[in-house]
Amino acid sequence: MDHADPVYLRQPPVPGEERFLSLALVNTRFDLSHGAVDLLDDTEAAHLWLVRHELLTDRTALNGRQHGRLLGLREAVRALLRARTEGAGPPPADALDTLNSALAGAPSTPRLAWSATGPHRADTPDTGNPVAAALSQLADDATDLLVGTEAERLTECAAQNCARWFLRSHGARRWCTTRCGNRVRAARSYAARKQQ
Repeated sequence: MDHADPVYLRQPPVPGEERFLSLALVNTRFDLSHGAVDLLDDTEAAHLWLVRHELLTDRTALNGRQHGRLLGLREAVRALLRARTEGAGPPPADALDTLNSALAGAPSTPRLAWSATGPHRADTPDTGNPVAAALSQLADDATDLLVGTEAERLTECAAQNCARWFLRSHGARRWCTTRCGNRVRAARSYAARKQQ
């Protein structure tokens, strides 16, 4: 399988994606100057994304129904992030049901693990169905993000047409990357020059 992306798809990661795969999942849909981009637009692209994020092996196939579940989970997580940050009440029931269904798709088994730092609890997901396990892992990650202390820093990029989510490093941060910030500042400057 060819793992090379076109240059225009190489988006810089946003703060928080390195710790929360669920943020990387919701950020697979974004806009560029030439239009909307969806990194999960077909089963092959979705499979590649899951492999690159070490959620599936290269040999594990992804069918159309599983692809649809991945897209559904992405939209559910997006809706739950929005509900969490807006604080306007409970999220849409279907988004909550989709996330909970993914969590239940491959329940994890608690185990005692022992590393160089000593004993600790390790939850091992059921790997009988690798795709269900991948979706469950993404749903679990989203749950940790939504209920954890990091949730207070969640925000959607303020740049027009961006739609990427990130964790603010400070309260004044409004853009997911400097690229978005520069684009907004350039647009403001152009508009100001045009008015003069």
